[in-house]
Amino acid sequence: MNPMRTAIVTASYSRDFERCRMLCASMDRHMQGDWVHYLLVASFDVALFRELEGPRRRVIDEREILPFWVQAVTDPFSGGGRKMWLTPFSLPLRGWHVQQLRRLGLARIIEEPAMLALDSDVVLLRPFDPATLWQDGDLRFYRKDNAITASARSNHLAWLAHTDRLFGIGPHRLPAHDYVNTMIAWRTDTSRALLDYVEQRSGRHWVRAITASRAYSECIIYGRFVDEVLGGKGHARNDRPLCHVLWEAGDYPKGPEGLRLFMADLAPDQYAVGIQSFIDHDLGAIDAVVREAA
Repeated sequence: MNPMRTAIVTASYSRDFERCRMLCASMDRHMQGDWVHYLLVASFDVALFRELEGPRRRVIDEREILPFWVQAVTDPFSGGGRKMWLTPFSLPLRGWHVQQLRRLGLARIIEEPAMLALDSDVVLLRPFDPATLWQDGDLRFYRKDNAITASARSNHLAWLAHTDRLFGIGPHRLPAHDYVNTMIAWRTDTSRALLDYVEQRSGRHWVRAITASRAYSECIIYGRFVDEVLGGKGHARNDRPLCHVLWEAGDYPKGPEGLRLFMADLAPDQYAVGIQSFIDHDLGAIDAVVREAA
């Protein structure tokens, strides 16, 4: 295997299938170098996502990654339209919880030295070779310094508290560093070391330790492990996001003109856009505006 080969990682599900199809098409147009794309999905979504497979794209059933005691069932309060995941050791998990677990656990079953996570709602707009993420043996590591404050509008404060307990560090101080984006790179060996460390410290399977709380972020977990357990070893910090993200519905006006304003703010050193699926922009409008900008 090429030592610079990169695993592109997307955890997805059926409701994001068309967004994921758009991501795959954009990757096939713009992703350069030596890479393989792993689509991480639940067992009941495998057949659907097989349609996207190809020479560089493989669907992985979560059963290859997660322990047998993480089981998907129909949510009885959803009218049969949603799933939840049950374990003997945690409160019921939602899809976004399990998608994070798939990404964390993938490192134990692949050989590529780097994993570049791309969310389903990302679209690549410019040529990008993930081998450029390496700098003299260190991997580019996204960190926005002191970006999390006491007024954080998301769940960042709970995520920080979770990693305090998980790693026995902290308590965290504010402002704290933010590691969250929809296009970020992890070292595979570091990801394996993280899982080993969690198991050694807790005496439990890493999934059990992480899901002791449902307020967790895989990006915060990896980021704080690198910074506060490893002291940054093997990583080159960079505060420039590779992906321009539309995080909240109110950040730009709704509709094509708002999307065009968003696209106009793409920086020269950004290669992709991410439009959060919960904002519910029309996919046709997204595709049209993306084609205009590409």
